[in-house]
Amino acid sequence: MIRFVTSRLFRAGLTVLSVMTFAFVVLRMSGDPAQVLLGPDVPQNVVQDFRDRWGLDDPIWHQYLSYLQAMMQGDFGHSMRDRSPAIELVMQRIPATLQLTIPALILQLAFGIPAGIYAALKRGTLADRSVIVAAIIGFTVPSFVMGLLLVLIFAVTLGALPSGGATSSQHAILPVLTMSIGGIGVLARFSRSAMIEVMGQPYIRTASAKGVSWGNVVRNHALPNAAVPIVTIVGFMVGSLIAGAIIVETIFSWPGMGRLLIVSVTNRDLAVVQCILLLVAAVMVVSNLTVDLLYGWLDPRLRQTSPAH
Repeated sequence: MIRFVTSRLFRAGLTVLSVMTFAFVVLRMSGDPAQVLLGPDVPQNVVQDFRDRWGLDDPIWHQYLSYLQAMMQGDFGHSMRDRSPAIELVMQRIPATLQLTIPALILQLAFGIPAGIYAALKRGTLADRSVIVAAIIGFTVPSFVMGLLLVLIFAVTLGALPSGGATSSQHAILPVLTMSIGGIGVLARFSRSAMIEVMGQPYIRTASAKGVSWGNVVRNHALPNAAVPIVTIVGFMVGSLIAGAIIVETIFSWPGMGRLLIVSVTNRDLAVVQCILLLVAAVMVVSNLTVDLLYGWLDPRLRQTSPAH
């Protein structure tokens, strides 16, 4: 188990470092922050002073090593716009993002998994087909299209909910629904497939042949075994919620981390963009690492085969 955990931790750290390196290089090769932030009409000597102050004329490998050294000391850089610490700007936006992602995750788990299990138990019926169709529609419609449709229905046509902003709890309803619907569809489809596969196993038929009630077969044999693959998809969805918040927060003018990322990319605010991408990567890696550890705990065979991989 120790070797299993160690290998997963090493892979997680390597993934975060790779994402951070890729983001650092791409951001610096995609344009000059000085020209974007200062504008085209600023005198050249002002532009040069700006580049000197932020070390933009240094070789990229020197900038990268300086960034790593500062990050090891807890310094994630400063915003080029107002010189505030990048980590402080990001931390100020995290609560707003969590106000959307946590309720969205709860809704996905509360509706997606039961719907998939119910469809599997009613396989071939109208209820099963209805769940499948709703799930396909849910996860195939892009989040920005779903968001605009919800705004059109509930804000424009019915006038029941606000279309944007964050001044009350009602403003969070449409963004949360937008982030939830696709995940509910994914979980419903995946849970149905996992449950159907488990229900076809010999030990399920054996338990039924021994006279075990159908309810006990489902609760004590089918559900625990179907839960193992479901845990995997849930871990991936935690990371996708954070990434999906970027689009949803922009659509609904929600002052979260995703909207800050869009503004920072537009303004070429390198330190803030790097800080957000590093945080998003860390969340996704930690969620997937947690799934790996849970998976290894639930299925001991993975711990035995992990060194070979």
